Amino acid sequence: MYPTLEIQRAGALATIWMNRPDAHNAFNAQLIADLHGACRELDADAAIRVVILAGRGKSFSAGADLNWMKAAGQASLEDNVADARKLAAMLRALAELSKPTVARVHGAALGGGLGLAAACDLCVAATCAVFSTSEVRFGLIPATISPYVLRAVGARQAYRYFLTAERIDAARARDLGLAHEVVAPERLDARIAGLAHDLLLGGPEALAASKALIRAVADQRIDDALVEDTARRIAVQRATAQAGEGLTAFLEKRPPAWVAGER
Repeated sequence: MYPTLEIQRAGALATIWMNRPDAHNAFNAQLIADLHGACRELDADAAIRVVILAGRGKSFSAGADLNWMKAAGQASLEDNVADARKLAAMLRALAELSKPTVARVHGAALGGGLGLAAACDLCVAATCAVFSTSEVRFGLIPATISPYVLRAVGARQAYRYFLTAERIDAARARDLGLAHEVVAPERLDARIAGLAHDLLLGGPEALAASKALIRAVADQRIDDALVEDTARRIAVQRATAQAGEGLTAFLEKRPPAWVAGER
């Protein structure tokens, strides 16, 4: 169904494997379309509650395929904008997926590859991972990935790395906030499995509502409107059947239904 992807399902967990290893999982029009379609498909699949994004071969993703970018740049401005919008829409679909997303990063995560890692909710990197916003060295700018990179590292760090395009090792990526954890390559899958287990303990509706809450509250001034919005959000959530089940299960010292269903 997706020529550039392999999707593995294991219970409530889905792993999207970018599968262009010979090209280091670089973006082209097909990969962008496939990733967008896979995000929409998994978002609509009630059986899937956590999504992992990973890359086959030596790299997570080396960013944009330069031949594809060159061809796009030679197209008309109208066609070029339409092409860029597809990339922007794919990144937004990943970032706004209602289920928790985890980037499994090994090897190179360059340009758009770094953008994919930043668009995921969590990022676990192997010690061998290398990140870079390398676009300026090709006369380009990291435009479509910028909202997700800036929310991860902040504007001050973005000034440095957008302009220098220097390589960022895994430890530095963790210090910047781009990666949440760094582990040895042989421990990467086990650590992600542990995080997936923790994520599956949360109520599916509550996880989606928590993601929406962060998007609504981040970088906002604390005023009457924001306080009212947060009060309404918790009031609405408390009235859900899922919240009732979660609180009842806690008081009865048993797993809630969404956890019991995974055992």
